[in-house]
Amino acid sequence: MKKIGIAYFDCFSGISGDMTLGALVDAGADLRAIEAELRKLGLEGWNISAEKVKRGALFATQVKVETTEGHHHRGLSKIVQRIDAAELAPRAAERAKNIFHRLAEAEAHVHQEPVEKVHFHEVGAVDSIVDIVGAAIGFEMLGIDEFACSAFDVGGGQVKTQHGLLPVPAPATAELLRGAPTYSSGIQRELVTPTGAAIATTLATRYAQIPEMTLRAIGYGAGSADNKEKPNVLRLLIGDSAESEAGEHWDTPVTVIETNLDDMSPQIYGYFVERALAAGALDIFSSPVQMKKNRPGLLVTILCNPDDVTRMIDLVFRETTTIGVRTHEVRRKVLDRDFVPVETPFGAVRMKVSRMNGSVLNAAPEYDDCQRIAAERGIPLKQVIAAASFEFQKQRESHK
Repeated sequence: MKKIGIAYFDCFSGISGDMTLGALVDAGADLRAIEAELRKLGLEGWNISAEKVKRGALFATQVKVETTEGHHHRGLSKIVQRIDAAELAPRAAERAKNIFHRLAEAEAHVHQEPVEKVHFHEVGAVDSIVDIVGAAIGFEMLGIDEFACSAFDVGGGQVKTQHGLLPVPAPATAELLRGAPTYSSGIQRELVTPTGAAIATTLATRYAQIPEMTLRAIGYGAGSADNKEKPNVLRLLIGDSAESEAGEHWDTPVTVIETNLDDMSPQIYGYFVERALAAGALDIFSSPVQMKKNRPGLLVTILCNPDDVTRMIDLVFRETTTIGVRTHEVRRKVLDRDFVPVETPFGAVRMKVSRMNGSVLNAAPEYDDCQRIAAERGIPLKQVIAAASFEFQKQRESHK
């Protein structure tokens, strides 16, 4: 039996590299052990410390990295070389490199230049390298296997950078947040930094409410500013999923969107189903329900990828009469599927075949193929389906 370690970034007041590292230390990661690993990078002139501070009503850990380094630009290749040479734990090294690669891609997009020509400014400094690599080390120490993340409060106003005053979120930060849920509470300050955005968006595989897990640690990481509006703190929830069999693999989580309908024409529902599937819904179905005031209605359920939730909800509101939806994340496991063509006396039909560990578990004739053939030849649909199933079984027997 194996447990899966989960970390949830609760970015209710944004996220930065030092806030992430502070939250990890607050949750139980040993700062001195992290420092020992960081020294393997061969960076000179830096010190790291941590202290408890109060931000609003919350006590949190603030990690400070002090450096004597002046203005310094580093390219992606130089940083990756240092990480490789440090011989860190393989997963920690890989996560750190992935974060820097994502940062480089965002900078390359903003400045319209190749990734290999990107030279980091703020995030290439020693303190940012320590924050990113230190966070990767901390996650490994706490046994984190999967990551989830809340929506990001990005703040507002302007931020001073090496390129002058820029709007919040800064261009590179905005690029990193592409596809992630964001909002602004109106605080006129940069709440999500490029480093923080890169860490969370590189590691998180889903954006949702707190995932199902048994909590084992909670860490609060403090930012340097003490905002009056709300605590400048990142909360990190760390826990374990329910025990599963060793080697058990779950596919990428999906989002379930639900809504109840009792005042819409069935014709509109049929059209909506077509639109939802065309827009990328993984599945859509309805179930009869009894609504309040004893009215019959439909429970409409849509499955979609987490990145498509906002777009799918917009479609629900535009194309149906509902005034509200519900969402939640679910784990799922799907069989490997492919299409195998078979020749029948009536024409070629694709068989949808599902397998587990290479063994065929299910096979069904593709409905669209059978329907087309039945209509063209003027024969019963059931006859085409039976013929396709027979030919597929005969084909399998001949290959044994």
